Amino acid sequence: MQAIANRAQIFKEYKTAESVNGPLFVVTGVEGVSYEELVEVFVPGEKTSRLGKVLDIDKTHAVVQMYRPTGGIKTEGAKVRFKGETAKFEVSPEILGRVFSGGGEILDKGARIIPEKRLDIGGAAINPWSREYPNDFIQTGISSIDVMNTLVRGQKLPIFSGSGLPHARLAAQIARQAKVTTGEAFAIVFGTMGVTFEEAEYFRKEFEATGALERSVLFLNTAADPVVERIMTPRLALTAAEYLAFEKEMHVLVILTDMTNYCEALREVSSARKEVPGRRGYPGYMYTDLSTIYERAGKVKGRKGSITQIPILTMPDDDKTHPIPDLTGYITEGQFIISRELNTKGIFPPVDVQGSLSRLWAAGVGEGKTREDHKELKDQLFASYAVGKEARELAVVLGEASLSESDKAHLVFSDSFEKQFINQGEKEDRNIIDSLDLGWKLLEVLPKSSLKRVKASTVTKYMKGL
Repeated sequence: MQAIANRAQIFKEYKTAESVNGPLFVVTGVEGVSYEELVEVFVPGEKTSRLGKVLDIDKTHAVVQMYRPTGGIKTEGAKVRFKGETAKFEVSPEILGRVFSGGGEILDKGARIIPEKRLDIGGAAINPWSREYPNDFIQTGISSIDVMNTLVRGQKLPIFSGSGLPHARLAAQIARQAKVTTGEAFAIVFGTMGVTFEEAEYFRKEFEATGALERSVLFLNTAADPVVERIMTPRLALTAAEYLAFEKEMHVLVILTDMTNYCEALREVSSARKEVPGRRGYPGYMYTDLSTIYERAGKVKGRKGSITQIPILTMPDDDKTHPIPDLTGYITEGQFIISRELNTKGIFPPVDVQGSLSRLWAAGVGEGKTREDHKELKDQLFASYAVGKEARELAVVLGEASLSESDKAHLVFSDSFEKQFINQGEKEDRNIIDSLDLGWKLLEVLPKSSLKRVKASTVTKYMKGL
């Protein structure tokens, strides 16, 4: 396994395996064993060992969480070796352009990577004192994100989706198009957890066909892979991102999909340990566990690189109060909402600009970053779209003939805003200037008196039709 090298000193060996329960392997009579320590289990009749890590310890017992399925493991005759080190990932600049499994094994046909370092995948959240406030723009090429809910370098901004919605296509489009407009080195780290084989192949082929793979590192865990590996995958991805960002001075965008599958893996392991469940059966420590992933995004004082994170999760039954989106919302700085209504209309990407929120958007826009009119235009588009949606609801109840001329104009605007601004398809990569110009063009259908969120001087300068 590339991620977990085998060069550490052998510390302890035992033949006191007690029981196997799902992904957990219990060893008794142990001494001097540490939490998160790597473990090799040698099963009689098998040529290679199976790897795991210490999940829990007490005075004499160690609970080992196996990385591979425990099927066929018998406690009788099994030899357990505690390796005295934690899981590590071998990194070098050569990881760019490569595809790994969710456990860190090389999946592509490239040569073995010559490591520069071996880094602990556990990592740590960035110390708040060491954090630098995010204040630079990342262009995704998607108008509904770049203009309305701007992504800022060092931010963690999840995508809340639902079953059957095209979040995979949106993730691939962001990975393909995202860039920093300052011309600095930029990389993508993309991790999948529990996705179907077809979806994993879709991502791989998209990256290869568009050339995005050259600046990317892929970690692919599928539904057929071990559940426990899903818990490892985001930590491997973030270890690679930290190396590229803070040692190679790159700006890194980390996309993780699907965090719902990650949380299901947590619940399965928690159930096997017979822990007291929390909300809806998820472990009570899920908030803390998620924070160990999300809080590894950011900028560090004195370092040129940054890590921006877009975790993707599917809300069961589109329920925002479900524990996974609920806890994610507490940790992160907003969310993109995928709209089922817009998706039904055939609009892609179906981003609900009203339901979405980027709490740090203001830090990434303005003169020198996007354009001086960005803040005013965004506010006006939001306000006009809201009025147009209200007019649409009134037209359904009372009929369009009952609307005022202003309401009719806003109704036309809201339809055009969805069909031309939000909708842009998978292949169109709009730069921020084109997106801003399109916003002004759509506002031309409205009476000038309704443009209350923009200064008259800004209207005169940027609205070509007035």
